[in-house]
Amino acid sequence: MRRRSLIAVTALVLGLAACGSDTAGADKDTLKVGVSPVPHGEILKYVSENLAAAQGLKIEIVEFNDYIQPNVALSEKQLDANYFQHIPYLEEEVASKGYKFTPLTPVHIEPLGVYSKTVKAIADVPAGGVVGIPNDPSNSGRALNLLAKNGLITLKDGVGVKATEKDITANPKNLQFKALEAAQLPRSLEDTAISVINGNYAIETGLKPATDALALETGDDNPYANLVVVRTGEESDARVVKLEKLLHSAEVKKFIQDKYQGSVLAAF
Repeated sequence: MRRRSLIAVTALVLGLAACGSDTAGADKDTLKVGVSPVPHGEILKYVSENLAAAQGLKIEIVEFNDYIQPNVALSEKQLDANYFQHIPYLEEEVASKGYKFTPLTPVHIEPLGVYSKTVKAIADVPAGGVVGIPNDPSNSGRALNLLAKNGLITLKDGVGVKATEKDITANPKNLQFKALEAAQLPRSLEDTAISVINGNYAIETGLKPATDALALETGDDNPYANLVVVRTGEESDARVVKLEKLLHSAEVKKFIQDKYQGSVLAAF
């Protein structure tokens, strides 16, 4: 189990801030949304500063530097929504913690990538090399699938996103896998031959997925699109409906394309 402590929370108040920890007392036009700083926070900040006022919406952004606390905070009604996760991760969280959450429409994809400080091409990964992968089940399966697609390992037929190391049927280079919290993977590059890193953490640490990755997911039939999640029954909240409309606008698609240059892909 990953540590549950909040590494950092930074509130960027864009509009009127809510009073207290429960959003029930918040301004009726203000939506409090928990995000990963990059790219989710950047995308939401663009919406808040450029699009929200015309819809009568105020957004309070709360940044989290881990994948655990945004769902805890949503469950405890400290947030109205969060925007940091994909469906496979959400399904794990719901199954293990019993959250009553509903995902909305996909917004963007952060392609998972293979990175290295020493290896220049996938074919050059050394025999016995250490491979860093995320330690949460949905992203570890995702990492193994990316490695399999690039010929480093072979997986059992049909395991899909639920692949684990036990599903590896061929490992010709005898690679050694090291599972780490996703946020720690960029720092693992000093100690691994390659590491498979989530797009948001790659970007946060100065890596450019579109140019620095030795291998990168595509957006085609990609089940890992990130989206807004709310408590079940609150999908029709007028503020949520307004946010969804804005996040899926032509303006946001252009912002994603212009700012991230292929390192983040619009999913709509």
